[in-house]
Amino acid sequence: MQTITIAGGNLFQIAAQYLNDATQWIRIAELNNLSDPMLSGVVTLLIPDPDPNATGGIAPQ
Repeated sequence: MQTITIAGGNLFQIAAQYLNDATQWIRIAELNNLSDPMLSGVVTLLIPDPDPNATGGIAPQ
């Protein structure tokens, strides 16, 4: 796991860059207690280790 600090953006781009799969944005959201994939301001995020077997997509209802 790693920590990053970014200014704005969205979790799709971050997941694509750090996890090699934009659909895994939900893993980052859950780890950081976020519900909105769009970020504003300066945010520090925990990034899980890449897991090629993880699935992404829609948060459980």
